[in-house]
Amino acid sequence: MTEWKAKQPLEWDKFLNKEVKVTADEKNTYQGWVFTVDPVTGSIVLVNFIDAGKVSVVTVMGHAIQAVELINEGESNITEKLSALFMPAATRTYSNEELEQRKSRLKSWLEKNRIPVSEQGDQNKMLCVAGVLTVSPPYNLEDCNSSNEIILSRVQSLISCNPESIHKNE
Repeated sequence: MTEWKAKQPLEWDKFLNKEVKVTADEKNTYQGWVFTVDPVTGSIVLVNFIDAGKVSVVTVMGHAIQAVELINEGESNITEKLSALFMPAATRTYSNEELEQRKSRLKSWLEKNRIPVSEQGDQNKMLCVAGVLTVSPPYNLEDCNSSNEIILSRVQSLISCNPESIHKNE
């Protein structure tokens, strides 16, 4: 058992990706894999893997923690399993040829709609729209970037209604 409140953030680090039993106020106990510890409050985020790919996530507030007991050092893949829970889904990778085709279709669609567009950046990989918006590979809606929210919204709307489909073969 440990005196949780007396520990420093660097001491909490040794509990990451390990299975613990947490005793909280009113003698409530929680068990699970430590995903993270908030360095300010000492709150612990516990994850339990339930059958059929389901997961439960519980946060035990730092002020309520009385003791933390290490139960299991963990398997070699537990760190990857925990990290994968809160990371975006793996994005598709495109070949250089596919990226060039996507860029070309998007550029043609914008030009067809009389939107000024040019290529820029390293090896002309980005598209620059009207000098105020850029579209980076792989040229999806979320790859548009502009400080002008109105232009950003309008260009994304235009891209999303493209009948020629920038995203062929997906």
